[in-house]
Amino acid sequence: MVFADSCDHREHPGDAAAPVALKVLVAGGLGVGKTTLVGSVSEVGPLRTEEVLAGARLPAGGLGGTAEAGVRGTATVAMDFGRITLNETLTLCILGAPGQGRFRPLWDELAQGALGAVVLADARRLEDCLDAVDCFERHAVPFAVAVNRFDGAGHLPAEAVRAALGLDEAVPVLRCDVRERDSAREVLASVVEHAMLTGAARRRGPAT
Repeated sequence: MVFADSCDHREHPGDAAAPVALKVLVAGGLGVGKTTLVGSVSEVGPLRTEEVLAGARLPAGGLGGTAEAGVRGTATVAMDFGRITLNETLTLCILGAPGQGRFRPLWDELAQGALGAVVLADARRLEDCLDAVDCFERHAVPFAVAVNRFDGAGHLPAEAVRAALGLDEAVPVLRCDVRERDSAREVLASVVEHAMLTGAARRRGPAT
């Protein structure tokens, strides 16, 4: 819970509880669909910081499974920001981290205080999301791996994804299409549920 309402309600004990905003990160390799996911679920126009990838070759399937391969595209250079209001006192803030390697140090900063994270993956290049998995494991941020659907890409079983990334059995492995709002929302709901269960287990401490 790293975001807080700017107004201090503690001076008025009778007032309703101040709104709370929880941070969820979306990370993964270049062109895997992070910006598309944030845009699909956000209830407000997402904040985007992109630049043209002049001369760069995109992965087969394009950006987020929607663009043609091998064309000029754009990439996030700071972060994407979107928002979902869960109820009158709880808001989910979604931050899409840039996928280019030179921005990896920013992931460490964004991970501070995050409720949970989505590691978005392309089944044809799972190695591109290993840095994100490592980052969230180092910072003890609960995360789920969501394999995005790309046109023309085959299905990879969850067990194969788990083995390739060396994931713990408790880490959810999901399939999704970030272009579809309901699919993207299900991924975020899974992350929030996983984060709550992980937090509860940590509070209980190791079994004796």
